[in-house]
Amino acid sequence: MPSPTPDEEQARTMTLEAFADTILPGEKRSPDDRAVAGATTGGGAVAAGAIRLLEWDATGITAGLDDFARAMNDHACAYAVEHGLVVGDEVPPFVALDFGHRTALVQTLTAPEHPEKELWISLALFSYMAFDSAAHMSTSDAIAAGHPGLMTLGFEKPGADGLWRFPEYSYGRRLADSHPDTTPSGSPA
Repeated sequence: MPSPTPDEEQARTMTLEAFADTILPGEKRSPDDRAVAGATTGGGAVAAGAIRLLEWDATGITAGLDDFARAMNDHACAYAVEHGLVVGDEVPPFVALDFGHRTALVQTLTAPEHPEKELWISLALFSYMAFDSAAHMSTSDAIAAGHPGLMTLGFEKPGADGLWRFPEYSYGRRLADSHPDTTPSGSPA
């Protein structure tokens, strides 16, 4: 199979960004941003690195991203015909849909009865992972960079020594006594 052209790569990236933005919306990166719909303020899945995570070989889906994008655009074309919409050809069909139509299409594709739901749910899960755990980068680097997902979730910053310590119990009370062999640093002996 021949390597994709730069235009094909851009279309794939825009389509995957539009999908990730539909799952966890964010604000436009610039006034002419078509992939990110700008349905909310702050950074969403795209700003959190969804494309970087999807393109990371560790996900196991990287080799299929061209097919994901192609299928999403095929579904978008069918959706547009069904709803009497004109998508044009200046951007990929899914990107051309407004946020409401993108959302409706993704709801259809991820519905329990849809035969491809596992594919689209896996893509959605990776979009969430980019936002809520910054799985594609070290937590320290993500926090230092102001990762939008970790900041939104209020992820605690490490101490000056780079270690995380939690002086207050997360449940508001101690749940168990420390093991007698626990070292002062909190490690088991």
